[in-house]
Amino acid sequence: MLYRSLAKPLLFKMDPEQAHHLIIGGLSGVGSIRPVPSGLRVMYGVRETSDLAVDMFGCHFPTPVGLAAGLDKNGQAVTGFSSIGFGFMEVGTVTPLAQPGNDQPRLFRLPPDEALVNRMGFNNLGAEAMAGELARLQDRRIPVAVNIGKNKATSNEEAHLDYSKCIQALYNYADLFVVNISSPNTPDLRNLQHGNELKELLAAVMNEMNVQHARAGGATKSVLVKIAPDVNDQELEYMVRTIADSGVAGIIATNTTISRTGLSHQHAKETGGLSGKPLRDRSTEIIRQIYRQTEGKLPIIGSGGIFTSEDAYEKIKAGASLVEIYTALIYEGPEVNRRIHAGLRELLRKDGYRHISEAVGAEHR
Repeated sequence: MLYRSLAKPLLFKMDPEQAHHLIIGGLSGVGSIRPVPSGLRVMYGVRETSDLAVDMFGCHFPTPVGLAAGLDKNGQAVTGFSSIGFGFMEVGTVTPLAQPGNDQPRLFRLPPDEALVNRMGFNNLGAEAMAGELARLQDRRIPVAVNIGKNKATSNEEAHLDYSKCIQALYNYADLFVVNISSPNTPDLRNLQHGNELKELLAAVMNEMNVQHARAGGATKSVLVKIAPDVNDQELEYMVRTIADSGVAGIIATNTTISRTGLSHQHAKETGGLSGKPLRDRSTEIIRQIYRQTEGKLPIIGSGGIFTSEDAYEKIKAGASLVEIYTALIYEGPEVNRRIHAGLRELLRKDGYRHISEAVGAEHR
């Protein structure tokens, strides 16, 4: 209750982006103070258990709950986030060149809805800066997925060049890559999800991955695609078919939404991507449709509105092999990881499953 009773009231009195920078700044300094990561693990860490540890995408995930992209945009706080119970994390979205993002204010809390709206616009220090941060890591305890995007000034016709540049700069430092074509905050980015553009983009990404693998050697590294929830059934079916045919390893479902259905807070009028509880059901339905279409053959990471173990379990039964949180960390604090982990173990036991993999897609059987 330390976060809810002390830290959260103070942070929620601050401007949301200032609070964000304060947290990232604090966690980024963790790695340089040797006793601190151990202390964080004692307070908030999650003990690996055989029923929830997952091996996939060429990585070992000590727990199935990860941190979604957007909090650690530059890979500065990996040690800190690794110490508070996450089983993996996304860093980014990173672009080839540094860019300031959209004008402030651009991050808004909606407390009654337990949601956030952001229109950050891929603000980051660039791929080379992230490479430097990840290269300095002394002890990487969890898989790190690098979420890549295009610069705002780059046209969709040349977007594949930006994604390739990110891979070139970061191939040696990522455990896997996530192709972000679904943020609503970069003009025309979501158009890359549709038509021949998606096919050509993923072909270029996979070609660059093959080039970098041939250069670096070692095990192949997986690529996932993060998709938007704001698509109709026909669009989703095409996207999933194109993604499956491209050779990428999986899908993250979903990014933030532009829908404002059912919101009560005044910040609902702000433009940008909505995350948090209002997204939960739609993201789960997208997972359900992907699993059904692919017959469970294309792994899914479920993201969107997960606050409790029941939320996570619903996405797992719908077809997700791993899940991610973001907004729950802001509202619930780092204790949320232990609660979700303990709750998932109990839910598995109640349903008679010995391992989380047995529950994946269970509602389809």
